[in-house]
Amino acid sequence: MQFTAEHHAFRELVRDVVEREIAPHVDEWERAGTFPAHELFPKLGELGLLGLEYDPAYGGQGADHLFSVVLCEELHRSGCAGVPMAIGVQTMMATPSLHDFGSDDLKRRYLEPAIRGTAVCSIAVTEPGAGSDVAGLRTRAVQDGDDWVINGSKLYITNGTQADWLCLLARTSDEGGHRGMSQIIVPTDTPGFAVSRKLDKLGNRSSDTAELYFEDVRVPLANTIGTVGRGFQQQMSQFVVERMFAAYGAVGSCRAALERTREYLRQRQAFGRPLAANQYVAFRLAELSAQVDLLQSHNHVCAQSYVDGEDTTRAATVAKLTAGRLLREVADTCLQFHGGMGYMEETWTSRFFRDSRLASIGGGADEVMLQVLARMDGFEA
Repeated sequence: MQFTAEHHAFRELVRDVVEREIAPHVDEWERAGTFPAHELFPKLGELGLLGLEYDPAYGGQGADHLFSVVLCEELHRSGCAGVPMAIGVQTMMATPSLHDFGSDDLKRRYLEPAIRGTAVCSIAVTEPGAGSDVAGLRTRAVQDGDDWVINGSKLYITNGTQADWLCLLARTSDEGGHRGMSQIIVPTDTPGFAVSRKLDKLGNRSSDTAELYFEDVRVPLANTIGTVGRGFQQQMSQFVVERMFAAYGAVGSCRAALERTREYLRQRQAFGRPLAANQYVAFRLAELSAQVDLLQSHNHVCAQSYVDGEDTTRAATVAKLTAGRLLREVADTCLQFHGGMGYMEETWTSRFFRDSRLASIGGGADEVMLQVLARMDGFEA
């Protein structure tokens, strides 16, 4: 895998955007429990950051996947996880299926404004009784003439209070399990759709998360993404990209946290010398930095496999599992080394500690990642 001068210049561009448009506002957005997506996303769209790998015919950049790796790493240096997660939903969770399987008409009406940032989108899969077990979802879409009529609810939906349209996964036949599901575009101004409530989370507070409700929501059959009944398979492919995004971002978060902790420990005096002079402290940070290197190397191999058109399910699962655990370890260590100050809300370490916990839950819990790997590697009885 080769990063060119163009990739390095792009990294500088993204880092500059993060420092100007995101980082200065993080404290305010965290207190508000949301960020102004309809103000921020058009700025990102103008720079081409919301459709890097998408077809230029729809406003995308037609760039290679390495640009997405760079984008993810740099967004997660912003000082919070909520806003990068929301951007990730827009670019790598709600739109991949639309780009890959959607009709030209759907792409013109929904993908193009999402790439421009003039429309905010969301992925609506999780339900009160179906989190990591996607096959257990119960929201139904029943055909009535040329329309789908949708009833049900969705939970823990990122961008849910601000979204202009949803990539909804619903059951469209009486077949059980993973069969008989479809992905459907649902504009949020459709009668019968409602945001039941905005959720109050432990971390990622700058990202709005909602419970959604559908009562006789009617949308055209033409809003179906790809093939009716193939929604589960399309969603699983989309999940693989989501897990790669999470792992790429973890590298940026961990590196930024270790750098900030290193600088603090060089300045903080205890027992007559900088805390960084303690061998255990130095060794522990070196150990974690080495683990970040290993994760990044694995990520790059996964990314290259993706570029080569290979199935990255296993590599992405390993990356997601490793990233979630490493984030928690780095966050705990950084907070510990900041001592009492690290436990205070005014210090970045407390936010990092809270934000990092989601990485082992969202997008497939650690236990689900282990289940996938056990099955793929033949360790299940």
